[in-house]
Amino acid sequence: MLYKPRCKSTELLKLASLNLRMSLPEKIRQHYLNLEKGYEGECLFDSLTEKLQCDCLILNDLLLKANQTIFQIDSLIITANKIYCYEIKNMKGDYYYDDDKFFNITNIECINPLHQMTRASTLLNQILRVHGFRLPIEGFLVFINNEFTLLQAPLNKPIIHPTQIKQHLKTINTLSNKLNKKHKQLADKLVSLHIVDSPFSQLPTYNYEDLQKGITCYNCGSFSINIRGQKCICTNCTTEERVDHAIRRSAKEFQLLFPNKKITTHTIYNWCQIVNSKQRIYRVLNQHFKQINSRRWTYYK
Repeated sequence: MLYKPRCKSTELLKLASLNLRMSLPEKIRQHYLNLEKGYEGECLFDSLTEKLQCDCLILNDLLLKANQTIFQIDSLIITANKIYCYEIKNMKGDYYYDDDKFFNITNIECINPLHQMTRASTLLNQILRVHGFRLPIEGFLVFINNEFTLLQAPLNKPIIHPTQIKQHLKTINTLSNKLNKKHKQLADKLVSLHIVDSPFSQLPTYNYEDLQKGITCYNCGSFSINIRGQKCICTNCTTEERVDHAIRRSAKEFQLLFPNKKITTHTIYNWCQIVNSKQRIYRVLNQHFKQINSRRWTYYK
């Protein structure tokens, strides 16, 4: 049973928007691409765990704190007798393992993901003890990409290779013991401890004036949008979207990037650029946002 779904972090959502509307510094752009790639790999793993039929609780994307240390768990499965904790990597290409270290094929050492997995399992165990839970934890490093190969892979490490994932989950699916209210209490506690916004976000400095304005295509990200009647049509990929949906999406994007700025009809009119009717924007904001009336003007939240 899916208990905590995965969603894109605020950092990833902002970076995706900024990547379309400005030129990101190369270091931050690479960070954004890594986040996007990691999220895709995690969603692929989710598509497999959601097929589990055994009695379990699945919690995705937990950001927790133990002993003043913040750590992330990509995916966690609570079963009757054990907790399975997963570090998921969407790496591609050839790597090799040597003397407890990871290297790519050009002999450049990489961060050892086994250490990340062990660290997360250890810190999670501390949280469980503090809150009176006694379930054992088993951690696994999952390589989700079919185009990944780990040469000299150690047999005594909890590594799940792409070809082994389905069999691993099939084994879990055979578990027959049932959960009780203590397991649900544990899941509720972990969800309550989840940190929504990471303090380690890497965002560039940006301001309204420097960002490209306009409605983007929700499919390809292009600004090449024409409005024909009730539809926005992308001339780059031919994707169609209702104008009111595009306005609402653009307003939410503005709200994401500028949480301290007031949303007004005039502001979103300037942000969308191609919508030639303020009345049209007013109707969308009035329908989908909460109207706040002040002495000077009306704005929305």
